[in-house]
Amino acid sequence: MEVMYLLIAFSLLIASGFLLAFMWAVRSGQYDDRYTPSVRMLMDDIMPGKKKDSDRPATQPDKPEAADGRAVEKSVNSKEKSTG
Repeated sequence: MEVMYLLIAFSLLIASGFLLAFMWAVRSGQYDDRYTPSVRMLMDDIMPGKKKDSDRPATQPDKPEAADGRAVEKSVNSKEKSTG
């Protein structure tokens, strides 16, 4: 049983050593990221699998869409056919 008390004390000593080393690393700037902010503008902002509005094909103004998304053709009279 005396060995258990010794092992608990030893593990607390090692754990506090790791805690102090971690606190020293954080305060000295070991976890500061100095590289990513300088190249952030070069990285894509789009997540894979998501589309932006500009990626979708634009509908043409002369071909209106029906409710189901199909293009509706305008009826052209004979006067426009002969001049067009």
